[in-house]
Amino acid sequence: MIILKNLCLRRSAKVLLDNASVSINPGERVGLVGRNGAGKSSLFALLNGTLHEDKGDFSIPSQWRMAQVAQDMPETTESATDFVIAGDTALAEAQAEVTAAEASDDGERMAHAYMALHDAGAHDAQSRAQSLMLGLGFQVRELNQPVNSFSGGWRMRLQLARALMCPSELLLLDEPTNHLDLDALVWLEAWLKKYPGTMLVISHDREFLDAVTNVTLHIENGQLTRYGGNYSSFEDMHAEQLALHQAAFAKQQEKIAHLQDFINRFKAKASKAKQAQSRVKALDRMEKLAPLLANAEFTFEFKEPQNLPNPMLSIDNASFGYPPPDDAPPGTPSTVIVRGVSKSVFAGQRIGILGANGQGKSTVVKTIARTLPVVEGEVLEGRGLNIGYFAQQELDVLRPADTPLEHMIRLARDTIANGGAGQFSSREQDLRTFLGTFNFNGDMVKQAVGTMSGGEKARLVLCMIVWQRPNLLLLDEPTNHLDLATREALAMALNEFEGTVMLVSHDRALLRSVCDEFWMVSKGGVEPFDGDLDDYQRYLLEEGKRLREELKQAGKAAPVVEVKAEPVPVSAKKPVPSGKVKSLKQKLERLEKSMAALQVEKAAFEAKLGGTLSVEEITETGKQLQHVIDELAIEEGEWLEVSGEIEGLEGA
Repeated sequence: MIILKNLCLRRSAKVLLDNASVSINPGERVGLVGRNGAGKSSLFALLNGTLHEDKGDFSIPSQWRMAQVAQDMPETTESATDFVIAGDTALAEAQAEVTAAEASDDGERMAHAYMALHDAGAHDAQSRAQSLMLGLGFQVRELNQPVNSFSGGWRMRLQLARALMCPSELLLLDEPTNHLDLDALVWLEAWLKKYPGTMLVISHDREFLDAVTNVTLHIENGQLTRYGGNYSSFEDMHAEQLALHQAAFAKQQEKIAHLQDFINRFKAKASKAKQAQSRVKALDRMEKLAPLLANAEFTFEFKEPQNLPNPMLSIDNASFGYPPPDDAPPGTPSTVIVRGVSKSVFAGQRIGILGANGQGKSTVVKTIARTLPVVEGEVLEGRGLNIGYFAQQELDVLRPADTPLEHMIRLARDTIANGGAGQFSSREQDLRTFLGTFNFNGDMVKQAVGTMSGGEKARLVLCMIVWQRPNLLLLDEPTNHLDLATREALAMALNEFEGTVMLVSHDRALLRSVCDEFWMVSKGGVEPFDGDLDDYQRYLLEEGKRLREELKQAGKAAPVVEVKAEPVPVSAKKPVPSGKVKSLKQKLERLEKSMAALQVEKAAFEAKLGGTLSVEEITETGKQLQHVIDELAIEEGEWLEVSGEIEGLEGA
């Protein structure tokens, strides 16, 4: 059990916790919520030993092992799989003991060390690590690529996989969904539901919190308040408490006013002096309730577009992809990701863009946003089209040394130079005022952007988009750094926006509240998706089955090569025919693809079981899930055997 009793915690001069007390029981899944700056990450620092309490008592079971996602960006040429395996601290300790035992030449110690290594899971460490990576969206071909060959977001996924690989009794997750797409998020939810230890998670994704937590811990005004239930339950209970508090405060204020009125009227009269004095004492003894200081809600709106072309876009047999790099030989063709797209986008549409990682969602959005050229075909724009584009990497495009005011001045200057006009004038005072509507007040307008939080940077990007008065919004994962209040403000603004919205997001609450139709980017094309997000979950299940069957059929058609493991004298060793190794590697690749498909199918069944089902549906889904788990175990064993054969042949 984790116990905080009358605990005070400071960071510099700021008091984060003031005589706070709470208990967390083993096995509980706790969502830690509160405003930015309330102390959520500092509480994590207390739990992991980075910070220490200033006063009060704090205890955590000494035998508990802790896992958390490292926030540093790994820079190493180590393979991705090996990097994740290294997160298994128990395995690393067992391997170190084997090395020491072998060096000591102590037979008994070596026997114990080998047994401990087996118990630590050395036999399936690679398959466990790669299962985590595949679930988080990595492709089979990427499993053994160097860590530093991946972008920052993918390296953070590796850090997440490494944390999940670590055996632990306590798991701390600080915004684990920020760099995930929807498919990886669904997989992570299913994995966390099975985690047997105690978990604390900080997240601004309400559906994620609802799915994986059963206790909510609220940090506010230096206090910790525990609520039984997930985030939605907390919201209901907290709102009820606020209403009761407000009613009690109003009643007390009425009583105080009545006492004060009596005192004012009779304190000067000798006949009433005693009664007046007794009321003064009663007033002094009264424990004053603090007024309800409601969180200042952040709101904004998109002004009415200056015009609404219809259609906004006409896409005619277009192919989307990437041009060859600058240093490529002349004549190198472009890389096509999505081809043959013919669609129209009309005024007022709200389109959610779905699709697994790597299928081309961002490529489509970047092409429409003019960041990438069309490879083939045409994307015709309606007259007067004005695009507001929020890119995944938009925060990196901001100039770290510049201030919000300098960003707005440059935007206004560029907009006017290009013949456009923002929704307000370009006068500095007007720009300051406009920044204030996005909570950039006082000295913040002159603070370097590089010193700001991710949420503040995202708010600045939204501010710049709103100022441009767009009629088409292209939003690619806009909520990654936004807190819950800002996400809700964005959803409200989008619902009131009179133009067109095209949205890529892993935030299901935002997709549900904003989008009324979906496009599916899959298999190199773009098609309408007839259904909602629950239907998309079922699509994942069916797609996993289809892919698995295709891979099985491909495996049956491939020739089977037997390799006899007969001992050969060193002097008699001959070169191993390359055809055997090649065939085994092809078999290994088929197994890896099949295992990836099974993982998708497994995650979909697990997510289905997390929903509301009848007894019959639970029974049938449970049977199907167990069948997939059994097949996955068989294929993992076969994968290990084939890997061993390849290593043996290549060693020969």
